[in-house]
Amino acid sequence: MKRLCGTVLGMEAVLVALCIVPAMVLQHVSGAVAGGIGGAIAIAAIVLAGFVGKRKWALIAGSILQFLVIAAGVVLPAMYVLGVIFTALWFGGIKLARKWEATEAARAKEAAQVPQSAPSA
Repeated sequence: MKRLCGTVLGMEAVLVALCIVPAMVLQHVSGAVAGGIGGAIAIAAIVLAGFVGKRKWALIAGSILQFLVIAAGVVLPAMYVLGVIFTALWFGGIKLARKWEATEAARAKEAAQVPQSAPSA
């Protein structure tokens, strides 16, 4: 889960940071507003990427962050679409990671139950 969700958050941080300039140029938002909102979301995504897989609250905070990215569409309308795409990647990543972890746990349990055969002479 750490790698998959961490990668989504890392790429999202890059995307949000790159959207600061278009927000200023295309939407005529002041640099302070665009930089503050975009910078805060990007930094939060990077910090959360480090905690995903280590702390349970990081998944909840990452999910809240996804909705903040969608809400950033108020500043730059393209963020509505990009936010929905990353939200789908985020929740899809969580689902796939949990499925993979369950499969690995089942394999480990099955391997522990299979008795080891005695070596033949």
